[in-house]
Amino acid sequence: MAQVEEYLTKKRRTFDLDLDLSGVATDFQRDVYARLLQIEYGHVVSYGQVADSLGKPDQARAVGQAVGANPIPIVIPCHRVVGSDGRLIGFSGGLAAKVSLLKLEGIDVNGARPNSKVYPEVIPLDLRP
Repeated sequence: MAQVEEYLTKKRRTFDLDLDLSGVATDFQRDVYARLLQIEYGHVVSYGQVADSLGKPDQARAVGQAVGANPIPIVIPCHRVVGSDGRLIGFSGGLAAKVSLLKLEGIDVNGARPNSKVYPEVIPLDLRP
């Protein structure tokens, strides 16, 4: 809990935790979560970019489902995943929480409605293993 508090007060950008998701996630979900952990603080990527990085470019929706099932959303930063056009798409904690986390990391969002746009735009990151 201390690391989450440090993150929320901008004293931490990454988490140093041993995560064992073997009993709560499928192999595909664990692969998605491993990629999400590579998204840098203050950056966003699209569901399609995550799917591409897994070698499954036609699985963006499946990535979205895995993201929605994320058991530890701040630690595994699913809030950093947006639509391919840079717009907000769902968050298990609600869009207002997603916007708050993105703004905490310095990403501007023009509202907390579905399809609100994030700025800067989606930045392609190399998420390949």
